[in-house]
Amino acid sequence: MELKIRKLVNFEEEIHLEGERAATPPLRMLGVAAVVKNPWAGRGYVADLKPEIRAFAPILGKLLTERIVAMAGGADRIEAYGKAAMAGLDCEQEHASALIHTLHFGNFYREALGAKTYLGFTNTRGPANTQIQIPLMDKHDTGRRSHYLTVQFSIADAPADDELIAAFGGATGGRPHHRIGDRYQDLADIGADVSDPARLGR
Repeated sequence: MELKIRKLVNFEEEIHLEGERAATPPLRMLGVAAVVKNPWAGRGYVADLKPEIRAFAPILGKLLTERIVAMAGGADRIEAYGKAAMAGLDCEQEHASALIHTLHFGNFYREALGAKTYLGFTNTRGPANTQIQIPLMDKHDTGRRSHYLTVQFSIADAPADDELIAAFGGATGGRPHHRIGDRYQDLADIGADVSDPARLGR
């Protein structure tokens, strides 16, 4: 079976002013997405999704990683990252999730950035022009709240009912003028044991 990519989409916004103060340097928020024909569409309930995952997730992971790194001007420019999947209305949510929740997809991005954290994600379903939301976090430190950001964009004609969208997001820094601290400071304030995973809320 062939992976049918209908279109690739690049999204970028550059924030120069926040809170009436200059953002120096400007924060760049990036997104890349592939709109693909659902390889499981029209086949009824498919119990084993692994053949298509193994065949197509690496193609998408490599392609989207190359595009977003090129947009950023290099892997070292991306400080925060995340991923998202969207299913068309006639698709199972599991089909969209299958394309991104595999090391065959995310590891291309993670390894290109030399990242240490997991990729934040969303899995959604909707008609064409539904907003894609990609939550980001620092590529090395999940507790760095300055880099909790969300890339948001929509594609006017996608997803069609039988299509899936796979996407990566990235940012070149944290929120301009961030000043809420990080979770480690909060834990220290309440005297919590930072080695206790149960206390490491965001």
